Amino acid sequence: MLDDFLVRAALAGIGVALAAAPLGCFVVWRRMAYFGDATAHAAILGVALSLLLSTSIFAGALVVSLIMATAVSLLSGRGYAMDTLLGVMAHSALAFGLVAVSFVSGVRIDLMAYLFGDILAVGKLDLAIIWGGAGIVLVLLGWRWSSLLTATLNTDLAYASGIDPKREQLILTLSLAVVVAVALKVVGVLLIAALLIIPAAAARPFSRTPEAMVLLAAMIGATATTGGLQAAFWLDTPTGPTIVSLAAILFALSSFAGYTRLKVSRATPSCEESR
Repeated sequence: MLDDFLVRAALAGIGVALAAAPLGCFVVWRRMAYFGDATAHAAILGVALSLLLSTSIFAGALVVSLIMATAVSLLSGRGYAMDTLLGVMAHSALAFGLVAVSFVSGVRIDLMAYLFGDILAVGKLDLAIIWGGAGIVLVLLGWRWSSLLTATLNTDLAYASGIDPKREQLILTLSLAVVVAVALKVVGVLLIAALLIIPAAAARPFSRTPEAMVLLAAMIGATATTGGLQAAFWLDTPTGPTIVSLAAILFALSSFAGYTRLKVSRATPSCEESR
């Protein structure tokens, strides 16, 4: 079954969607969209260093993404505005990475694959890395779920409950670096943040509990990856951007449905009003 490249691509997309769903929800709840973007942009520098040193692309992207996420966490709140800090570090890492790649012979043709993903080229080893990384993220977030939720809702409540919010932030940082590294092959460094944020944002209007939002975000993400893969095959379009485009369409439909439901509920009189 894994000899079929479309099957491998579909399994890779589902694996990334499952890993990105819970983390994307925390990114939305904590308003960390720029944080995820900065970490993702740093991955291209990891790719360049891996090519220069002839090491694993996954390892290079993971290490540099982790360094970037940790650096942003340490520098935040020390006299730097968060949006300014993230903008400087994200674009600087991307620029340095692109410059470094230009010094490596024979990589120019593959640069678009690193920027926008090449899910159709996923091999069996890539598939094992993606699902292994997704499993690590899911186990880690499941283990710290209650503490992460408490730290996200209220830092004072977290301290009162004996929870260190900085430690929980570090866990999210580690998870984010892993997701960025495993999603590199699927959607590329420029679209990883979109795959994190859009399914979670699309799930938000229909979720009454955090757990329900995570499950719905995973379903939306899996639908976007598999549906985008099929649409790219039919339309002969770039796969990574097609996946994100379908996710954006699902978000638009979700937002419209949520808005319509809200208007209907406000227009419908309650029992007390009808009396």
